[in-house]
Amino acid sequence: MIDPVAISIGPLQFRWYALAYVVGLFLAIAWAKHLLKTERFWKPGRPSMSVEQMDAFMLWAMAGVVLGGRLGYVLFYNPSYYLSHPLEALAAWHGGMSFHGGFLGVIIASWLFTRRHGLRLDRLLDLAAASVPIALFLGRVANFINGELWGRVTDVPWAFVFPGAGDLPRHPSQLYEALLEGLVLFAVLHLLVRRGALARPGLIAGAFTAGYGISRVIVEFFRQPDAHIGYLLGGWLTMGMVLSLPLLAVGGWLVYRGLRNDPA
Repeated sequence: MIDPVAISIGPLQFRWYALAYVVGLFLAIAWAKHLLKTERFWKPGRPSMSVEQMDAFMLWAMAGVVLGGRLGYVLFYNPSYYLSHPLEALAAWHGGMSFHGGFLGVIIASWLFTRRHGLRLDRLLDLAAASVPIALFLGRVANFINGELWGRVTDVPWAFVFPGAGDLPRHPSQLYEALLEGLVLFAVLHLLVRRGALARPGLIAGAFTAGYGISRVIVEFFRQPDAHIGYLLGGWLTMGMVLSLPLLAVGGWLVYRGLRNDPA
């Protein structure tokens, strides 16, 4: 396995996981700015915000991802522990982030930002959704390097033995997620963008939300659930599936709404 520490300078350590968050966010913002500058993606309308506003949104998005991701993990995955150890809830450097919490965090940050700058929420969410798979890909690869969120025991030729997961080979479910939530979802969304989806507010946001929900449900069949939660309802349902079902519903509604919208 790859060393989780990317760079060591004396007592300072820079981990791949932290670098993935930072680089992923910067690349996502850069891609969103590219979409804003490419006017043909918005025809017959025009870009929904300025490049300068997207730069300002980066700090809001970062706060939403970090705070939402950490609080989501605390509330969704281990609330009883953190009720007994409240100070540990702030110790994000010990690990524990939830995509679903980060997703809600970004939506709240986006709503506050659009209220402040007089922008449309669905238009900002479209830009964010088209860019997020870049960060998801890097984040899941970092999960693999960290040897966390491993898969179930298997005998497939590409299985890995993860430190801390015993001696049995397991599915590299982190790489499955990197493929589906990152590369495949980015390709699908970019195809929609090239076909004019940004001119229909909410369509890209809905496609991302539903696409992520589908990808996560698929991967959950290969991913080992958290030990303190385990399986639900007879040994096949997981918390990741439960949290993804609302995303499927909301994403489907947004796609329906976006398709009904006349090109902006």
